[in-house]
Order: sequence, then structure tokens, then C-alpha cells
Amino acid sequence: MGKHYIPNSAHKGEMLKEIGFSSVEDLFSDVPRGMVKEFNLPEGKSEYDVFTELNETLSKNRTVLEMPSFLGAGTYFHYVPAHVKYLIERSEFLTAYTPYQPEISQGMLQALFEYQSLIAELVGLPIVNSSMYDWGTAMAEAALMSARVTKRNKFVVPKHLSPEKKLALKTYTAGPGLETVEVPWDERGQTDIEKLKEAVKGAAGVYVEIPNFFGLLEENIREIGEIAHDAGALFVVGVDPTILGIVEAPGELGADIVVGEAAYFGSPMNFGGPRAGIFATKNDRKLIRQMPGRIIGMTKDADGKRAFVMTLQTREQHIRRAKATSNICSNEALVAVAAAIHLATLGPKGVRELGEVILKNTAYLKKRLDEVAEVPFEGINFKDVPVRFEVPYSVIHERLLERNIHGGYYIGKHFPELGETALFAATETTRKEWVDGLVDALRDIIGEAEL
Repeated sequence: MGKHYIPNSAHKGEMLKEIGFSSVEDLFSDVPRGMVKEFNLPEGKSEYDVFTELNETLSKNRTVLEMPSFLGAGTYFHYVPAHVKYLIERSEFLTAYTPYQPEISQGMLQALFEYQSLIAELVGLPIVNSSMYDWGTAMAEAALMSARVTKRNKFVVPKHLSPEKKLALKTYTAGPGLETVEVPWDERGQTDIEKLKEAVKGAAGVYVEIPNFFGLLEENIREIGEIAHDAGALFVVGVDPTILGIVEAPGELGADIVVGEAAYFGSPMNFGGPRAGIFATKNDRKLIRQMPGRIIGMTKDADGKRAFVMTLQTREQHIRRAKATSNICSNEALVAVAAAIHLATLGPKGVRELGEVILKNTAYLKKRLDEVAEVPFEGINFKDVPVRFEVPYSVIHERLLERNIHGGYYIGKHFPELGETALFAATETTRKEWVDGLVDALRDIIGEAEL
């Protein structure tokens, strides 16, 4: 939904003076210096002039259909059926944002109950909340929950974790003082089991992902879970749900808590958001009582008719204040409903076929990229493929943009031991000719750089 800009920048000084500030930075003094960026609308122009200028600026954007993108690393181009957007734009859904007197909105509550039921079936755990903000915050909430349940103060994660998730985890754990320990990867890009055995001592929880940040399927998921449980820790699994039609559900692999990203179903990329975080647990009272967010339950009303209610809302800060298990007092309900509609459309067969196509396209991308650069890790990749180059990746990326191709996500700055490495991604929308064009362009760019 777009925002309308009013050209009032000529009156900015008067507005600031009226509320007692000398500058915009003073107004936002609680934000670190340099972080506030003003959107300088043209001064002295009419609203229509501003409208046309902004549209000229926006016209510079290109979609993934106009510029094939292999960016990945957490944001992917999935096809969303047209009816999903149509249904979530109905006023019954669009205006029913997080109802605080929920029982008056039975339709929205039922839709969220269906979302919970679909995710429960998908991840293999019976208790699902009606969404978190995104995968990263769901993971961070799982870390805090693990500490509350086990009365321990350490959370173990793989070193090959998304930089954005690491930042979310750092933010959430800073206040409670929860220690985060990273376990390195081995020569195959898998979690180093021997190093994990050392790190897990005294841990509240152990976190692992399917697939991991390098796009690889962790080959020892079940063993990692056993190591966590033997040490008295909870086993937390993060999952890209689009893979769950072709691999075992995390709940069947021993996970106590499952987190992930629901927005891969039903929502476009949209510059990275909004999202909806998956959060599921085993049917264990001590876990359910410490679970963040809200759960929608089905019951009967006074007349014996089916009804839906919001349960365990006391975990939220607007009810329990400092005693709440989580600071979340909202959620991405509309995104969760979109995911439910998309999942219901696909059904079990459709989810399986989706995973198979993505796996096939990823394998083709990996095979072709290996012809022009080094793919450092063996194993099965899903969506993301790390590729290492002999020339600076910044040069390659700029040259690809000149050829109307958006390359991969550079991870060398986050993992310098990998050198000039970038993650290239494929999904069900990736066309063979896009991959072939990418490889031809890389071959030319690398050849030119080596001259």
C-alpha cells in the first residue's frame, strides 16, 4: 500500500520550532547520529510536481522479470497466485489487524487458526502461534525461551548463520545477558560435530537450519538433536518451509522448537518485507507456557456452536508488562493469512512439487556456475549456492548489473575465510535461459578481468 507525500518541506523549520526542536536530528536524538536520513522533497513545488518527480524516480526501479535476479540469501522470488492478493485485500482481512477484542472477528480468528493448523502439519509439531515478525526474531525469541525453560544462559548457533539473524539475536539477547556461542563449519560446509560437542555443555538451546546459510542440507540434523538433548539443551530448528515437501519435517527429526519464514508462501519480495515468522513447539506444557506470541484456539460458544478465541494472550507485554514472556504485542497477521491461503491452494502435492522444482533448478544453477568459478562445498543445495571467484566480486557484480543481471549476495565481508564468495540463488521461478545468460556473462567478465 503506497504512501502519499505532502510537499511541506518549506514549512519544516516552522514545524520544528513549534514543537521545540532546532533540527530533525534533535527530534530523533534517541537514534544514533548519522542514522537519520531525510527524504528531501523538492521545495517550492506543487503537490502534482512532487508527485511526477517521485514517479520519475520510482520508474528507475526494475522488477525481477525485467532484470533476472540471483540475489537470494533470505529473500527469494516465488510465484504467488493472483487470488492470494485478491483475498487478503478483502476488507474483512485487511482491516482486522491484530484485534484486541478478538472474539468479534471470528473470520480473522478462523483464518489464523487455519494458518496454525497448516504450519503444524508442515513442520511436524502440534503447537503453532499465529506468527512472529520474521524468521530472525522468531529465532531470537526461541533463544530467550530456551533460557527460561532450562534456566541456563547459553545459546549455541552455527557460525554460518545469516548476518541479519545474528544481529537480531544480538539485539534480543543483550538485555538478558544471554551468551551466544558459534560453532564453525567443516570442510564440507556442515556444522562441525566435534566442535558442537564442546560448545553444547551447559547450553540452553542448540540451533541449526534446514538448509543452512550456504544453501546446504545439513546431513547430521538428527545427530545434532541427540547431542543437544544429551546435554540437557533444547533443540531448535530453523527451516525454509518451501523445502518441507521433499525432506523430513523438523518435528520428526527431534526438534523441540521450530522457527522459520512463512512469508515465502503468499507474499512478494517487496524490498525485503513484511514477513511472518513461524514459531512451533512440541505439545509440552512447560514449552507452551513459555511460548511467545498468541495462539488461536477452537471451542464452542454458549449455544454449542463452533467458535474461535485467542488463548494464552497473557504472554504479551500489553497484558503482562515486564512479566510477559515476549515483548511482541503485534504480529504479521495479514502475511500469515496470505501464507495460509497459498498453502491451502498448493496442498501436500503442490508443496512437494514446489520443492522438487526448486531443487532441480538449484542443481542446474550449481552445475553451470561450477563451469566458470569454484563452488567450495559439496552436498545438496536448496536455493542458495556459494560461488568463489579469483577476482574481486564487487567488479563482477557491477559488470553483471551493466548487463541487466542482478548477481549474488557477497558474503566475503561476513566470512572472510571464504574469500571472494557470493551466494547465488534459484527458485521455482528461475528460467533456464536466465542461468545460461548468467554463466555466459560471468565467463566474459572473468575473462576480461584476467587480461
